[in-house]
Amino acid sequence: MSPDVLILAAEEEKSGLFLILPDVSELIWGAVSFVVIVFLVWKLAMPALDRALGDRQKAVVSQLEEAEEAKGAAERLRDDYQRRLDEGVERADRMMESARSDAESLRQEIIERAEAEAVQITERARAEAESERTRVLEEARQEITSLSLDIAEKVVGTQIDASGHQELVERYIRELEEETAE
Repeated sequence: MSPDVLILAAEEEKSGLFLILPDVSELIWGAVSFVVIVFLVWKLAMPALDRALGDRQKAVVSQLEEAEEAKGAAERLRDDYQRRLDEGVERADRMMESARSDAESLRQEIIERAEAEAVQITERARAEAESERTRVLEEARQEITSLSLDIAEKVVGTQIDASGHQELVERYIRELEEETAE
């Protein structure tokens, strides 16, 4: 390069503040364009943006309300299930207590019936024993009477009539009973 070109290039270069600032005409057109764009955004885009934000806010509020309602419904449902569960447990406890009570009363009834049967069996056995004792005693009296009569006939050598014989036997039995009782 020639030295003349370098000098011309150095003269055309500006230094300092001119390097940062654009030309005045560019600065005016830039400022006017900026104001027009801000106005258009403020008039056209801002209402749409405000509507979109408002719609979004309404949607969020609506979703929060629905979530609160769902939470309330879930709590009511949980409380209802808990109440039903408590009622079921209470009903099962009542049924168990009723079954225990029924079993105890049935046990008592069976015991009472068994005791009554035992008393009846004992009474029957006593009655039968008494009846058998009476029958055996009667048979023994008759046998004793018969033997006494035979002995008395042999001893006396004559026959005793039936009434005299009966009286003799009864007196003898009474004497035996008195001796046994003492």
